[in-house]
Amino acid sequence: MFVYNLISFYLCLIFPLKIIRYIVVKVYTYKQCMFYVFREPQCHLNSESDGKHSVNFDSPCASISSSVHNRNEEALGQETVNTENVRGLKRKCLHENRFSPMQRFFKRHLSVTLLCDQSWCEMKTVYGLLKPFVKRKEMQRAEVQIGKEIHLSREREIQDVVPVDICTREDAEAIKLLNMLHMIPLLEAGERVREFPVFGVLEGVFVMGVIDELMYSQKGELVLNELKTRKQNSLPSSAQDKVNCLQVGLYKLLFDGLVRGEVKKDHVLNHRKLRSGQVLGAGVQAHAKSIGVQVTTFEELVDALLITMSCSDLPCIDLLQIEYYHQGSSGAIGTRVAPFDEAQLRAELQGHLAYWRGQREPKGVDIEEAWKCKSCIYEQTCNWTKNRLQVSDQQADHASS
Repeated sequence: MFVYNLISFYLCLIFPLKIIRYIVVKVYTYKQCMFYVFREPQCHLNSESDGKHSVNFDSPCASISSSVHNRNEEALGQETVNTENVRGLKRKCLHENRFSPMQRFFKRHLSVTLLCDQSWCEMKTVYGLLKPFVKRKEMQRAEVQIGKEIHLSREREIQDVVPVDICTREDAEAIKLLNMLHMIPLLEAGERVREFPVFGVLEGVFVMGVIDELMYSQKGELVLNELKTRKQNSLPSSAQDKVNCLQVGLYKLLFDGLVRGEVKKDHVLNHRKLRSGQVLGAGVQAHAKSIGVQVTTFEELVDALLITMSCSDLPCIDLLQIEYYHQGSSGAIGTRVAPFDEAQLRAELQGHLAYWRGQREPKGVDIEEAWKCKSCIYEQTCNWTKNRLQVSDQQADHASS
């Protein structure tokens, strides 16, 4: 019996250590939101280990003892987290190469808004993901809230808000698809629609967004209008205008892909990790029936939407416009027509996606756009800014010598 117990103990101890490849370490908890990173163990259980199958559980965020002789005392392990260690781990995550940023930040898809933020400053985007509580604080600024209120008031000028009870992730996504099914015939009839969701696969990545406004011009062109509110009563700089042009250009690619039938059901289900056979909630089904859609499962709804979009009379978007409004007076500042060069747009998108795929490190703004850093909330902690200042000092010292 003693030999049997000894062998069992050996198998329970050694085999799991040979199987475990990665461990999940909880690094920060903020209110009800938890943030995790995957960390590959540095494996050395003892001096004779080859570092390939054994696991060392020591990390900046967790301390788990694995001593065989003190097994009874240390089996449970004690996870300890302190502020300095968390900060150190986050700094390391900024340049972690074992996982792509898509994996590290648990991104099943990217939003058009996130890609536009990246176009403004990639380092700011990364810090926003590493420090979401700081990002949320920034989004509470007065000018941001005023912009949201203006967008909401414009939406309610032509659309009513209907409350619908949801129970699952599939229910939440179903509401977006039902909104699209409701707006398609309105747009076909020549009416104006607002807050039109779009999605699709761009350069191998699933991207989602919401178009501010779609309407037909007097010439019969399908026009995309993007509303931008500004604190200053003037048109934006070329740098900001470039970001806005990227935004509407991505919207056009996504919308045109839906109209052409390029988006497949598997794209939606696989990239979003949604259950095809999930039965929609009673509230969602009732809302679907109220707009003339008879569906039971989420898969049926996806099929209905994709068929309706691809078989509709909707053309591809002809014109991209950006309307600027002053927040203080609510008056129009001006309208700019955004150019659209698909080859150039896709090349820019590929450059942004190279970071998310882990093909390169994040980078900050060029020296010519260093003025952006003055209004950045991460200026004091940004490694890119510190390195740029060090290079500038070295160049100044070299020039003086």
